[in-house]
Amino acid sequence: MPSKNKREWQETTLASTLRRFPERQENFETTSGITIDTVYTPDDLGEFDYGASIGYPGEYPFTRGIQPTMYRGRIWTMRQYAGYGTAEESNRRYRYLLEQGQTGLSIAFDLPTQIGYDSDHPLARGEVGRLGVAIDTLEDMEILFKGISLDKISTSMTINATAPVLLAMYIAVAKKQGVDLDRLDGTTQNDVLKEYIARGTYIFPPRPSMRLTADIFAYCSRYLPRWNTISIGGYHIREAGADAVQEIAFALANGIAYVEAAINAGLDVDDFAGRISWIFQTNNNFFEEIAKLRAIRRMWAKIMKERFKAKDQRSWMLRTHIQTGGSTLTAQQPMNNIVRATYQALAAVLGGIQSMAVSCFDEAVCLPTEESVQLALRIQQILAFESGVADVVDPIGGSYFVESLTDALEREANKYIAKIDSFGGAVAAIEQGFQQREIQASSYRYQKEVEEAKRTVVGVNRFVSAYPKVEKVLRVDAEQERKQVERLTHIKKNRNNSKVNQKLKKLEEVARSKDNTIPAFIECVEAYATLGEMCDVLRRVFGSQKEYLVF
Repeated sequence: MPSKNKREWQETTLASTLRRFPERQENFETTSGITIDTVYTPDDLGEFDYGASIGYPGEYPFTRGIQPTMYRGRIWTMRQYAGYGTAEESNRRYRYLLEQGQTGLSIAFDLPTQIGYDSDHPLARGEVGRLGVAIDTLEDMEILFKGISLDKISTSMTINATAPVLLAMYIAVAKKQGVDLDRLDGTTQNDVLKEYIARGTYIFPPRPSMRLTADIFAYCSRYLPRWNTISIGGYHIREAGADAVQEIAFALANGIAYVEAAINAGLDVDDFAGRISWIFQTNNNFFEEIAKLRAIRRMWAKIMKERFKAKDQRSWMLRTHIQTGGSTLTAQQPMNNIVRATYQALAAVLGGIQSMAVSCFDEAVCLPTEESVQLALRIQQILAFESGVADVVDPIGGSYFVESLTDALEREANKYIAKIDSFGGAVAAIEQGFQQREIQASSYRYQKEVEEAKRTVVGVNRFVSAYPKVEKVLRVDAEQERKQVERLTHIKKNRNNSKVNQKLKKLEEVARSKDNTIPAFIECVEAYATLGEMCDVLRRVFGSQKEYLVF
């Protein structure tokens, strides 16, 4: 006779088997430490309410997806994160990717651009064009998008502390192309809080940085209605060593802080919340990553509807880009990374994302080559058009395991958010080092488990074997830096410097006031003021942030 319930099955059928054949390890856990049971049944869901917990796609609480048809209507936007060297080099890569079937651009900027230094600054030496493309003036941005119509493409820009400057440059290029601003489609990452938590490319202290973020919200809500004014990053938090629960909680807590900042600046929540976007990572635990994306959507819908009283259904929707796990890539046996990236991408699709970039197999060794980036794009295209996973909405919805795991992640993440609220919100918690300490502890636990072989990384601490080196290695030639500095010198010499100084003075006056800074940034950009010059103005007004040291 079959068992009547789970407990009876555990005490009879399962117990009998375990006496003869013990399981291969004592405990099974997700990467967040959530215990995984042998099997899941309706008993694990308690008093399950389908409508309240899951519902239908395109309806609150959006657990099953934000669109009724999802990929049956439109495949997710396929981007590959790219940028290196000069604007000319990156433009060639973007045009190549578009020819290969990429449907959106994702711009990587070099380190000096991200932290507000021109390419000729002493601190930029040796870093120009290394981690992304170098952008100093409007001329660089014009070259970057040469031959690419901004009204025909969606552009995501991974830029945070200097987001107002890069957005102003993008707007200026659009105007030169004759493109109406209300036709621009894309995203400025503009999430500086995660820089203090996990990434480090900040310039100014948190509170004036929040002001600049709110300025972008306000300007775009009026002039760029299709522009995503922020992409709140759980990805970088995860890359720094957070687990899935921390990724959810810290990103959503930051989202709460941005909404509060915009409301405090006088904006109505429904005027900007529908243009908030997100970026998360998919890591190695397949089912936890699927459940994570479902939990995030449900939690954000509740936060916007219940906490902020948003009335527009679009304000409740969490739209997210996914980058597969860069931190999961290994330099050892790098071809294994193709497998990792593939199932991480599959988890993203099953989790219901809107946009994706797949990490390239050689990224643990070098900047991606054209061959590796093409292969990463092909992974997405095969999933979309051959695998069948895009043909039904939320195909694993209703799985006892996935629904139970979704609930568990939401429950644990809400505990973190309550803790952050007790500090006075995300900014106050950052200033006290809370999130930083939690991530450090999580990262240490993970690394210790790998080193003690308690956690398997294939090709690193188990199944180790000889492997061929990556033959094609892309390196940025030092000549690229010389060319970039040479162009910058030429621009500074031949522009109208009297006009530049006038516009920089106006920017300083606006920054010291409560007026929106974006129009002043646009005027500076159009006069060919440099990114570094504009950031130096703001350093005088706002000061520079020192690193939070936490132990």
